[in-house]
Amino acid sequence: MTLRASRRGLVPPFIAMDVLRAATEREAAGADVIHLEVGQPGTPAPEAVRAAARRALDDARIGYTDALGTVALREAIAAHYRAQYEVAVEPGEVVVTTGSSAAFQLAFLAAFEAGDRVALAAPGYPAYRNILSALGIEPVLIEVGENTHYQPNPELLAEAGPLDGLIIASPANPTGTMISADHLVSLADYCRERGIRLVSDEIYHGITYESRAATVRAFSREAIVVNSFSKYYSMTGWRLGWMLVPADLARSVECLAQNFYISPPALSQLAAIPAFECRAELDGHVARYRYNRDLLIGALDVAGLTRYAPADGAFYLYVDIADLTRDSEELCRRLLAETRVAITPGLDFDPIRGGNWVRLSFAGSTGDIAEAARRLADWLRRGG
Repeated sequence: MTLRASRRGLVPPFIAMDVLRAATEREAAGADVIHLEVGQPGTPAPEAVRAAARRALDDARIGYTDALGTVALREAIAAHYRAQYEVAVEPGEVVVTTGSSAAFQLAFLAAFEAGDRVALAAPGYPAYRNILSALGIEPVLIEVGENTHYQPNPELLAEAGPLDGLIIASPANPTGTMISADHLVSLADYCRERGIRLVSDEIYHGITYESRAATVRAFSREAIVVNSFSKYYSMTGWRLGWMLVPADLARSVECLAQNFYISPPALSQLAAIPAFECRAELDGHVARYRYNRDLLIGALDVAGLTRYAPADGAFYLYVDIADLTRDSEELCRRLLAETRVAITPGLDFDPIRGGNWVRLSFAGSTGDIAEAARRLADWLRRGG
């Protein structure tokens, strides 16, 4: 008898991770690979975080914590909202999670039923739609472009039919675009008036270049806010994130977290508390990202790739390659093979038009970005 496999697992891959695997295999074989495929800072966690981790390993009992996170870390996160956004958040509204990935699972399970329709931008982070699909929730792709600053708006949502949820991201992955405070208010009001649950991905807050990011929590207490220590705080491998959870979902999220994860990593929680005091060090990373962005844009402009989403924040450049090919996956395979530069095809982020686009991360060292830009420019001049 053939054993049955669940259809829930038949979701598309996260292609960026497939590219990372292929690039790592080439490195293991001795190739000099430059990684522009994954959104990972090239810097370690702040020194104060690493020092706190060393102290915890020596002095603390690294065991289970409350499923919602330690009181000390939840208090620090709540204080961060008061200091950074002038928004009052109670520690009891904070849920510490095993990375933002766990936060999205908890949010989607607590807020939506199987069969619900949840809108999200295309292009957008692929794990949103893949997690939704695995849970039996219908992802409703909202095609966005230059005319909407690559972000959804109430007019586009009205064309999508009845909705149960909306996921937004500002700054967004892969485009780096941001939603202004005025537009956040419009989206929050639209969702509130129609009973649509709003989920705001704010994991790239802190990494902005022209203006500071606004939190949707300033305009809605019904929205779910997701953030992370991975990006601005350079703590990807520590697997630590958080949520701000509305009162009507608090107990559901807690019970789900207890059963799925028991608790977030205790060592990471103990280490993360001083992260909020490291802004000078972390803002220095952001200055480097800005420099890397401008360096990469300059090289691509000279090479003839002049259309890309405006990278207001995050550390990605989403580039239109339609003049070269409509097969972004094949271009990325050739680029890795011929230049040893790893980038991600746009199909990861947009199953509709992603064949015309690629995403490049400029989160690494300036030396790596400069060398990658040189290889890319040379390759394009030779005809790609």
